[in-house]
Amino acid sequence: MLMAAFKVAMSVDSYMIDAEQDFSFQNLTPERIVDALAAVGVDPQSGLLALNSYENRVYQFTADDQRRYVAKFYRPARWSDAAILEEHQFTLELAQEEIPAVAPLLLHGTTLHCYQGYRFAVFPSVGGRAVEPGDLDQLERIGRQLGRLHAVAKQGQFQHRPSMNLPVDLEAALAALRSSPLLPAGLHDAFFTIAELITTQLQQVDLSVFAQQRLHGDSHLGNMLLRDEQLMFVDFDDARTGPAIQDLWMMLAGEDRAECTLQLDVLLEGYQEFCDFDLREVQLIEPLRSFRIIYYMAWLARRWNDSAFQRAFPWFAEQRYWEQQVLTLKEQYAALQEPPLQLQPQY
Repeated sequence: MLMAAFKVAMSVDSYMIDAEQDFSFQNLTPERIVDALAAVGVDPQSGLLALNSYENRVYQFTADDQRRYVAKFYRPARWSDAAILEEHQFTLELAQEEIPAVAPLLLHGTTLHCYQGYRFAVFPSVGGRAVEPGDLDQLERIGRQLGRLHAVAKQGQFQHRPSMNLPVDLEAALAALRSSPLLPAGLHDAFFTIAELITTQLQQVDLSVFAQQRLHGDSHLGNMLLRDEQLMFVDFDDARTGPAIQDLWMMLAGEDRAECTLQLDVLLEGYQEFCDFDLREVQLIEPLRSFRIIYYMAWLARRWNDSAFQRAFPWFAEQRYWEQQVLTLKEQYAALQEPPLQLQPQY
């Protein structure tokens, strides 16, 4: 039934979607949102509460059945319909296997809808509290749930979502930063000298020598909620193919190697109850961290014309931010020279 529903959903690709390419979402008015929801039989009875999302636009509301829902409007032209539907399919598979992941609702035979150029999906609203960084008991629980998630993820493959490729993605990120007017001229040389040193080192990292699988892709604590003591995964918007460690390393919040080693030990203790882990992937932690630092800056630079980014990240245009980033990159380059974390022999 799940695959049948997905095949129906794939018919969205045949829609004549003339996306407005409205980078700032300024034409996505409350009236248009309500009309879009009405078109799929959802009737908001409350106001639309904008949730903390910048890449897309996400709104919570109460419908006429007195239940809370979330509507997610996708940024035009970022993903193809097929790529969005693969994200949906992945979360539906997880939900079917009782992995606590928030999946979109099937409405009128599909999970992806289009209204006046804007593609959107409707999800059940799930509340919960934030996960505490560094809490060992919670880390073991996260490890178990990620192990369950990856056990399901390995049973299929993405066809339309991207695979991680550090050399290609880094070059694109650096190109975006070079073209950004926000990096102060006086820091240009210092910034790109250290950024290019890191890039040169990361270009030697070949992710393809490790097993590739479907991933959450952006598995940090902000995309996890504790609800009635159950850990819930949210926001699979960055789902992609890559090595398992990509969904694990962001859990580490230790301030030194000993603390990070303990946290990784505990995380993998839970993980390996449900899924095997290739110990060699530990060597990817610092390269992936380095990549994320540069990629995050490039993401902000690419999206800066969206006024929502300017309101949310005003410090990105300040000189002191870029001064701090030069120092951060120097520290990260030093971390790349250190040996990988060493885990206990049982791993």
